[in-house]
Amino acid sequence: MSVTPIRLLGDPVLRTPAAPVVDFDAELRALVGDLTETMFAAGGAGLAAPQLGVGLRVFTWYVDGEVGHLVNPDVEPVGAETEEAPEGCLSIPGFRYDCRRHLHVAATGWNLHGDPVRIEGSHLLARAVQHETDHLDGVVFVDRLDAGARAAALAEIAAAEWAGMGQYLPAPEPVVKASPH
Repeated sequence: MSVTPIRLLGDPVLRTPAAPVVDFDAELRALVGDLTETMFAAGGAGLAAPQLGVGLRVFTWYVDGEVGHLVNPDVEPVGAETEEAPEGCLSIPGFRYDCRRHLHVAATGWNLHGDPVRIEGSHLLARAVQHETDHLDGVVFVDRLDAGARAAALAEIAAAEWAGMGQYLPAPEPVVKASPH
């Protein structure tokens, strides 16, 4: 396990939908370990594999003292209630914007051993699960803002010290693995 550099907005891997995990092997366990360690080191509430440059559908979270991960998540809102609250992203360091999310969600998927998992969450956990699942679909949370707020946010982000083409290493092609599963 190691702390790995987090990809920043502008890196193409953040806009590429991730492939389903098909091998529940030592490489997946190492990836979950790297995600967890990097998330803790960065002080985040969650981290998705594409943020480390890996194009696989897996993320970790750390909310209210609980750490977890989910592989190949399927997320459904529970009820119609939403909330607008400040949200940030480790791939957009230094910025937070009010983003509307479902207040309650249920998610199913797998753990790193291939066992089925179901989690239900509200408030911050629901927000983290939705945010990280968006990353797996190539969506960044500023995409969820209304048009005016999104334009203002992207203008602020474009002026960030780290923004722009020469400010990050180009992403390698995402690694996609096939399995008989």
